[in-house]
Amino acid sequence: MTRSSLHWIVIITLTTAAAVAAWHGLRPQPIEIMVQRVTRGNVEKVVANTRAGTLKACREANLSPAVGGQIARLSVTEGDMVQKGQLLLELWNKDLAAQLTQAESESKAAGARVEVAREQAEIAQREADRLLRLQKSGAVSEQDIDNRVTAAKVSKSEYTAAKAAAATSRASRDVIRTEMERTRLTAPFAGIVAEINGELNEFVTPSPPGIATPPTVVLLDTSCYYVTAPIDEVDAPEIKVGMPARIILDAFGERHFAGTIRRISPYVLDVEKQARTVDIEVEFSPPPTDTILLAGYSADVEIIVDVSTDTIRIPTQAIIDGNAVYVYTAADGRIHRRAVTTGIGNWEQTEITMGLAEGEQILLSIDRDGVADNARVVAKEGP
Repeated sequence: MTRSSLHWIVIITLTTAAAVAAWHGLRPQPIEIMVQRVTRGNVEKVVANTRAGTLKACREANLSPAVGGQIARLSVTEGDMVQKGQLLLELWNKDLAAQLTQAESESKAAGARVEVAREQAEIAQREADRLLRLQKSGAVSEQDIDNRVTAAKVSKSEYTAAKAAAATSRASRDVIRTEMERTRLTAPFAGIVAEINGELNEFVTPSPPGIATPPTVVLLDTSCYYVTAPIDEVDAPEIKVGMPARIILDAFGERHFAGTIRRISPYVLDVEKQARTVDIEVEFSPPPTDTILLAGYSADVEIIVDVSTDTIRIPTQAIIDGNAVYVYTAADGRIHRRAVTTGIGNWEQTEITMGLAEGEQILLSIDRDGVADNARVVAKEGP
């Protein structure tokens, strides 16, 4: 071999090596992706609240005295447990107390006069009856009989008048008692005093018509709780009373409480013109016995509208354009786009009714750069 031939062989070899190296350098590198195997299980279709809901006590009363006045007695403090009918506060009412004492005395006196009039009427009637019996024997004159009968009628009328006067006296007494009751604030049910707006010797007034003022006492019945939450008007037609739900309280992290829809508002709230909602109420079923709940906790609800059991399911994040996924095949190290048919789903899992089999691996990281049909990948199996 001549020197010239050897020279050309070296040049060709180096050129070929450089071309191969350049091709390897320019060829797309495999994309690192995360995949997950298709499994079988349950899939739920759920509806969730649009804004945070609120945990509420089963009853709440915003209480204020029926009349204005100065607080003379404040029997409770915030946090106290009270029984139904227990006195919470009393306004100054010494004038009414004095009037009531007088009215009760007058009522007793009127009652005594009724008894006297009754006895007199009975005596007069007996005397008239006796003379009427003697009338047949002629032992008494017609005038005496007439006088006795007239006296008996007068006594009976006086007795009737005395009863009417006593009833009027009792009614006057009851009016004052009612006025006294209007100065007292009592608990309409057993519960806890959540708030007091007023101090001893301060003046309180009832709310004028059309003007809201803070209640003097806020009373909560904490024997049970429920959650009220807003649902988007679009989702409202799917919701029915009695549907199961999950209650999530921020105060308890990821813990879920079982619940049931007990009420759906019959109207749409348009507080936010572009996000109109329907309020729902969800009660605990059963009520938790191992947890101390506090009214006012923020809460979320997930209403279970439908359930598919033992079905093919995949993570919702793996679905492309609503009807396709990328399937990873280990044989060629590539991903392939495949059309699928979906069933019910939520933001975590979606049911696949056609297009996938249990055990196949699908791409989770669909937003990675370079992800496309037939792309070479390096797969890592996710949770």
